[in-house]
Amino acid sequence: MILARLWIVIFVTSTTIVKAQNITQCASSCGDIHDISFPFRLKADPLNCGDSRFELDCLKNRTVISLNSKRYYVLEIDYREFLIRAIDPGLEHYKRNCTSFPDYFNTSVPSTSTFARDLTVELLYRKSTSGTIIDVKHHDRNIPIIYVNCLALVNSSRYVETTFCGSQNKTYFSNSSQSHSYIAIGQDMSVSDLAENCSVEMVAWASARGLSGDNTSLSNIQAALAYGFELSWKRTYFCRECEGYCYAEGDGFVCHRCKLNSGIKLRIPCSVHHFFDLIYTRFYGGIVLILIPPFRFLCGFIFLIALVVYKLRRRHLSEYQAIEEFLQIQSNLVPIKYSYSELKKMTNNFKEKLGEGAYGTVFKGKLRSGPFVALKMMHKSMTSGQEFISEVSTIGRIHHVNVVQLVGFCVEGSKRALVYELMPNGSLDKYIFLQEGIVSLSCKQMFEISVGVARGIDYLHRGCDMQILHFDIKPHNILLDENFNPKLSDFGLAKLYPTDDSIVSLTAARGTMGFMAPELFYKNIGGVSYKADVYSYGMLLMEMAGRRKNMNPFADHLSQIYFPTWVYDQFNEGNDIEMQNEDDEDRRMVKKMMIAALWCIQMKPAERPAMSKVVEMLEGEVQLLQMPPRPFTAPCNIAGEVI
Repeated sequence: MILARLWIVIFVTSTTIVKAQNITQCASSCGDIHDISFPFRLKADPLNCGDSRFELDCLKNRTVISLNSKRYYVLEIDYREFLIRAIDPGLEHYKRNCTSFPDYFNTSVPSTSTFARDLTVELLYRKSTSGTIIDVKHHDRNIPIIYVNCLALVNSSRYVETTFCGSQNKTYFSNSSQSHSYIAIGQDMSVSDLAENCSVEMVAWASARGLSGDNTSLSNIQAALAYGFELSWKRTYFCRECEGYCYAEGDGFVCHRCKLNSGIKLRIPCSVHHFFDLIYTRFYGGIVLILIPPFRFLCGFIFLIALVVYKLRRRHLSEYQAIEEFLQIQSNLVPIKYSYSELKKMTNNFKEKLGEGAYGTVFKGKLRSGPFVALKMMHKSMTSGQEFISEVSTIGRIHHVNVVQLVGFCVEGSKRALVYELMPNGSLDKYIFLQEGIVSLSCKQMFEISVGVARGIDYLHRGCDMQILHFDIKPHNILLDENFNPKLSDFGLAKLYPTDDSIVSLTAARGTMGFMAPELFYKNIGGVSYKADVYSYGMLLMEMAGRRKNMNPFADHLSQIYFPTWVYDQFNEGNDIEMQNEDDEDRRMVKKMMIAALWCIQMKPAERPAMSKVVEMLEGEVQLLQMPPRPFTAPCNIAGEVI
């Protein structure tokens, strides 16, 4: 009985394989395209040939493919690479002295659900009074070719002046003597790149492989148009015995309702289904009876390993996908998205290193437009972390004289990078604590820096649609430009909250020890709010005023170990802080900074002033400032022990 069932399975399997082979053996030709086979078929082919979703037509001895109700000529079918190359009928022939027009205006690469979406180009466009302006997000496989009409001459290497063949020129372009026709490659093109008094009149598509040499050469662009565009199809031959359809899932393909002649309906990975087909084709009959038990064990073992690998890869891909999806949603971000190859050119292959921090390494670069920039390549441990998203989402929407400007970013595979404006004088920590070879800043310069930092923090708290809490204000994160103007940087720990939220929720303490507010550790002091940034600023301000660390266990006197407490005691007793080589005006500025700092580092958040009030204190007269309550006796560590 068992033997009879096994022979039935072998017979059914052999019959299935014969049918599958009959399907794949169908081949036909049309014009220059020969051996048209699975998954493609011609309309005149028998019904058992190819896949109906990949049906081609043969018109006037030319192979034609219909994409979204538009007909294109097929130039090549590459079954090894799963690519089909097609061309707009209007672009098939071109002359050296003029540029052909496409028959169709396409805002994206012509395709259908049959072809892989991840290999196509997306073109976003909007209408304006000057015509059609485009934003292009491209894939390396295809590039947009833009036909531009301008009312005046354009002096730009991006635009190549030309004339257009045929009467279609009259349809799209003005015959005025002041009208000028150009053609340009739309790769990396944005709204701001469109020259003044110019409008986009037509968009065609070409494969990047068809473009060689100088991108600004008219002959090269014409050759790219004549080469056509490329599309990819799914490996549907894995599912040639499926009742229904085959679709991608993870790294493989799944047959929906695969059906054998026995009537058994399965839902299995198509690669496994195909693997069974190959085995049965070579070893059917009596040999299959011997191989079935070990083969089933081997397949199960291979499937288990593949499942583990798939899960691991899926987890990493989901982490990268979270960043990609966020950047797509945040379409109003001003920063430019760069490719990794552009970063290498920008930094001369990462030649000049400026420094290294906890999150990444900083290199010096130069934009094509001329300005120098600082490029931070994130460490691999941070490429899928929240720090990168936080940085782009916060600093990407900020425009303030005291906040560093984010020029652009890179998200490519596991590579993450941020491109900032270059701050030639580095970070503030080099100037607070005197170092050999570093020019010391005057008291007035240090005071102006403290006011600028306060204004920057006040802008984060009140100047945006969302309340931005920095959570990591310290000397290392204050950068100085060529004129020593301060700018807040490093928003990796920042959080966005509605402006009406006075108390925010945090799952864990964040910041740098010595600058973190006590409520981040002790919940009974008060809730976490923007007052945490006020505390960090107060600790920063105290170090700037005293030109020393707030905590110095090697101080000459025990009372000076914790500098803020010693300063409070001196002022409370009516004594001035003696500063070296400073006049009366300098001492007044230092006193204002210290009193403002003592207000900012009050233990309870409710007793600390808002940053707008701190700015008023620094800009006002020192005589009007009142001494705050004593901040606390001594700082505590995380465990709650007094230091």
